Amino acid sequence: MSKNENTQSSSTSSTSSIPPSLISDLGRLNLTEERLRRYSDEANALISSTNETELRTEARFLREKAISKVLGNIKRSMEVDLCFVLDCTGSMEPHIAAAKDCISHVLNYIIHTNPSIKFRVGFCGYRDHNNKSDRLQIFDFTGQYERFTQYMHNVIPASSQNNDAPEDVLGGLDAAITQMDWQNSTRVLLHIGDCPPHGRRFTDLEDNYPDGDPNGLTAENVLEKMQSKNVLYFFGKITDHTEKMLQIFRTIIGEFPVFDLVGGDPTELIDKFINAASSSITIAVSLTSVIGNNSKDIYALQQRRLDMDQNEPNWDILPLQNGVIMWYRIPETPNNLKNPKYFNKSNLSSKSFSFKIASQPFSAGVEKYAYFARDIKSNPVKEMVMKEYLKMGERNNPLEKYLEAVEVSTIAYFLSTKFNLIAEQKKVNISKVNYLKVKLLRCSTIDVRTRYYAIEPKLNAEYKRFNVNTGVITKLRYTLEAFAHFTFEYTEGYLVVYDLQGIELNDEFLLTDPAIHCIDPLRFGGTNLGKDGINQCFLANHRCNDICKKLKLSRINNL
Repeated sequence: MSKNENTQSSSTSSTSSIPPSLISDLGRLNLTEERLRRYSDEANALISSTNETELRTEARFLREKAISKVLGNIKRSMEVDLCFVLDCTGSMEPHIAAAKDCISHVLNYIIHTNPSIKFRVGFCGYRDHNNKSDRLQIFDFTGQYERFTQYMHNVIPASSQNNDAPEDVLGGLDAAITQMDWQNSTRVLLHIGDCPPHGRRFTDLEDNYPDGDPNGLTAENVLEKMQSKNVLYFFGKITDHTEKMLQIFRTIIGEFPVFDLVGGDPTELIDKFINAASSSITIAVSLTSVIGNNSKDIYALQQRRLDMDQNEPNWDILPLQNGVIMWYRIPETPNNLKNPKYFNKSNLSSKSFSFKIASQPFSAGVEKYAYFARDIKSNPVKEMVMKEYLKMGERNNPLEKYLEAVEVSTIAYFLSTKFNLIAEQKKVNISKVNYLKVKLLRCSTIDVRTRYYAIEPKLNAEYKRFNVNTGVITKLRYTLEAFAHFTFEYTEGYLVVYDLQGIELNDEFLLTDPAIHCIDPLRFGGTNLGKDGINQCFLANHRCNDICKKLKLSRINNL
């Protein structure tokens, strides 16, 4: 291992401070063989070959087969059913008006940002039980948006004669779930209302049905039907009267997005509706394309997120722990990053590391848990985040997988520095794109188990996901789309850095956890969807913008 940390730190320890067990682990590690066998395990296959050439051939076949299956799932996930479930009582008049005017804007936004997404739209309006035949209004899914808009102009708010606050929320949700013709793989229910359902468990407001829904509906049986139909729930919040309802819903289905729809200005309200509907579509497609359309898996992820402890721990009572951090030297040329052999043990640097880590994660993704941590020896103490993979195959060496994550991060960091340099040379005034320097931490726990983490500086701002490796743009930022285009051109079509996420500051993006699509399917893990992934998830969706032009990037012709 190299003793120098290259440009990443001025403080290193001598190799003699590295534990003998780590030296032994690295000595036994055959990165190529371990990686190929892990890829076969992830494809639920067992490779019997011992010859490296045969091993590579078998692993490539399995990876290409897995990629083909994933791309098929992604294509299906781009077909969306979007249902507006709307409280249609008198107090909701401005929000009904906004819903009438927003769908054409949503359509234009989706076409502009995610042309691969196709969606049908439907509507279910609800009032209260004494409205009888006018209690529910249903317009089934259609791809003819003019018909939807025309129907919505006939939806008129009607007050209830009961003069109590709660409405037939559960009846409206149940009707949307059971009476509408859900067909597409990605199913979105965007619920917008200002009052809770009937029943003491939902509200302390005056209620003519304090024992709950008179038809016997409960939040549990309605939301369980929703889960069984693979429908994803989103909510537009207007008042605090629905807060107790949301808390109860979360205990049943886990965490879900809530949009702020408070406000009386009609133009502002329409903009909020557009954002809520567009975001619901892109978030749902992102989940479905990555996880699949099995709601059990998606809701399990939402439940994990609900169970996280988002409060920083009491650092004083946590034990001091020691380990070793490792990182790769930053490549110097595009040929370095194209060469898998560059990322081998000889280009690893390391030093000892003292830290504290929270006992419970604060966040969970599809692949990893994230923990608050502190770099104790730095002055001042640095706030860190440590990430741990949820699942590791029994036959797989975790050291190899974490090294792969560091390799991906190192390449993204290298490309972001080149992007910033070229933008500066061409005098293109844009925010910088900076990737965090991710390192691998190896440590022994109290029970003497060896554990690994990816470790990086903590981001102290709102975390955003701008796009997904499946090609979905969740928050359009022209600089980031130009950066992805740059990575493709700079590497001569070898790879694309995508799945761009992190924080957005006034003059820079600080990003982490990238994915890389590469023409070599035997690099960069399961999120690498190969040459077809570059074509279908990036090139087919990318629209060159002014920043692409100013950087003189070759035009991507996908129209």
